[in-house]
Amino acid sequence: AVGMALGQVLLMLLAACVVVPAKDPLLNICMDAKHHKTKPGPEGNLHDQCAPWKDNACCTANTSSEAHKDQSYLYKFNWNHCGRMPLKCKRHFIQDTCLYECSPNLGPWIDQVDSSWRRERILHVPLCKEDCEEWWEDCKDYVTCKENWHKGWNWATGTNLCPWGAMCRPFSQVFPRPKDLCEKIWSNSYKYTTEHRGSGRCIQMWFDPAQGNPNVVVAKYYAWKKRSSSAHVESTTPETDKAICALPWLLLVLLSLALGVVLEGAAGCGS
Repeated sequence: AVGMALGQVLLMLLAACVVVPAKDPLLNICMDAKHHKTKPGPEGNLHDQCAPWKDNACCTANTSSEAHKDQSYLYKFNWNHCGRMPLKCKRHFIQDTCLYECSPNLGPWIDQVDSSWRRERILHVPLCKEDCEEWWEDCKDYVTCKENWHKGWNWATGTNLCPWGAMCRPFSQVFPRPKDLCEKIWSNSYKYTTEHRGSGRCIQMWFDPAQGNPNVVVAKYYAWKKRSSSAHVESTTPETDKAICALPWLLLVLLSLALGVVLEGAAGCGS
């Protein structure tokens, strides 16, 4: 009888230990910034170059539309500060804006900042070689007066103007290599890599949504890598979900009951 009772308690223990996948805090999230939603979700009408994220986006349709304007309400930023930016160049900056505003796959690179307009930013996002090099190639003949576009502008008129004394020079002089453009223009938001699109090791600014979002698996890989390096554990794979044992308080209660049954049975045997 004691054995049966103990067996039933053990079955209850097993039932209580429900194995569920642990939600990774670095995956499928939106950063805490000026125009981002609090959490990602479907957006049916994302505009033009932001459309690839419509199934799961951190941006609204209105934000995606504003991202395509020469001087939108988003940041009052003027692409044409040294003359008109060519369309082939501008499309990369629009795509860069769409990735920043809409992607839910930048969690592993979100960094805390103390800024008046955002609490988080991205830092060292590994950009695919093709994305970075095509950006540079299409913009190399445009002119600009600054290497870092995040700060140092003259905002006296309410939009960004070149600071006093700064000369407009060709992109290819301000940014001699694709690496210089991708890493310096937004204060190291991106990191130039030699990884190729489709490798699962670099973030793509450009992708065909019909083929799925390739950045999902990239975020998983780097989230796993970040966890592994911080925990000094290399024995798991990025696809392996952690498991947690649910309701630990119930386990403690049931263990107490089991111990009580065993002790009661032992006492009965002795009498």
